Amino acid sequence: MTDEDLEMGPVDIIVIGYPADAPRTGEAIPLFIDLVDRGIIRVLDVMIVAKDEAGSFTAIEVSELGDHELAVFDGARSGMLGDEDAATAAAELAPGESAVLICFENAWAAPFASAVRRNGGQLLAFQRVGVQDIIEALGALGA
Repeated sequence: MTDEDLEMGPVDIIVIGYPADAPRTGEAIPLFIDLVDRGIIRVLDVMIVAKDEAGSFTAIEVSELGDHELAVFDGARSGMLGDEDAATAAAELAPGESAVLICFENAWAAPFASAVRRNGGQLLAFQRVGVQDIIEALGALGA
């Protein structure tokens, strides 16, 4: 299979940090699952990183969580996330904090990305604009 034949959208990795006192209600998980169910994204990897009070960290597989909302992603292992990613995320955490790392394909863009590749196109640059930047820009406009 050539690059042009592979129908795959762009892949993103997000890291969501949780302070030790965060309520962790799981409210966002059904919304995320809905994106998967509708074919908008395809989850490739999920990893949880926790830093203990001594500053050591542990990478936790979804299967180790037992009965948890994230259990639906048990087995989502493409190899895109690894020990180095866990260490990088853990470096940003304070003791007692945790983070969820999610690697996902933007499946909605796969047909477009494939057509671009078949026609000789190449992605030259990509930049994501953060929500806070958008809020500030809108605020500057008086919107």
